Amino acid sequence: MKHLRLRAATYARIRAFFAERGVLEVETPMLSAAGNTDPNIQSFHTRFSGHVDAGPAQRWLRTSPEFPLKRLLAGGLGDCYELGRVFRDGEAGGRHNPEFSMLEWYRVGWDHSQLAREVLDLLEKLLLEAGRNFEIVETTYRGLFHDALGVDALTDPVETLRAALGDVHINGDGLTRDDWLDLLMTHRIQPTFPRDRVTVVSDFPASQCALARIRKVEPPVAERFEVYVGPYEVANGYHELNEPKEQRARFERDNAVRRERGQHEVPLDEKLLAVLGKMPDCAGVALGVERLLMVLADTDRIADVLAFPFHEA
Repeated sequence: MKHLRLRAATYARIRAFFAERGVLEVETPMLSAAGNTDPNIQSFHTRFSGHVDAGPAQRWLRTSPEFPLKRLLAGGLGDCYELGRVFRDGEAGGRHNPEFSMLEWYRVGWDHSQLAREVLDLLEKLLLEAGRNFEIVETTYRGLFHDALGVDALTDPVETLRAALGDVHINGDGLTRDDWLDLLMTHRIQPTFPRDRVTVVSDFPASQCALARIRKVEPPVAERFEVYVGPYEVANGYHELNEPKEQRARFERDNAVRRERGQHEVPLDEKLLAVLGKMPDCAGVALGVERLLMVLADTDRIADVLAFPFHEA
């Protein structure tokens, strides 16, 4: 029960943090006519049995509140955040639960570097109040891979990346270059992060841009960052893309990958695409609340910070 009290206290501190900074809390729908096209994220879906005037019967449980929050930004709402439940199919185990809580917020007129600093401000507040001491290390994606493994994450061929896995044996059939990079991160790099360290990684490969802008340097990089506390990734943020044609192309590429993998395609969020060009320059970040609570509670089991894990729900 002490971890339920920790969750309640953490929520209160998060809300106080944003209230002090003038960031508005909002609630957005959990069910949508559109879904997340990311091939690496699987959505739950259900069907509405009411009148056809309500719209498409098939509805998708949100994997994050990102799309409706961006529609609010496009409507002129300004700085905002949501703290609520999200759902991802197929993700259950010692460190994952199909239903979990996400904190997502957006800052108008900011880039990803400014927002990464605010993430650190929030983490510092929460960690210190939990009696946790920590150090902060900031690096680029390229610098992290070079220092940890001696490889160039932006230019080295797949063969070099695969060799860097060492004694980690993976069936590589169908894996892309980004898949090998992800495997190196999760199997070789993340496990080495000290538990008392906050690591900020920025400037990801352009191929891992998701919904982030691409900075046209050589080689180009995505204006994206991730924050780790110890070995756990807790936050993922972007300097947000607001070009509807480019965003549509990325969604369509996602669905093409889904077809190649034999996955079902996901309907595009046409309501988002219709207003994305009106969204102001901004940065946004999603933070996994359970991962944060695991750090604060000093546990490696997600079940410890849930009232009832999936197998008991």
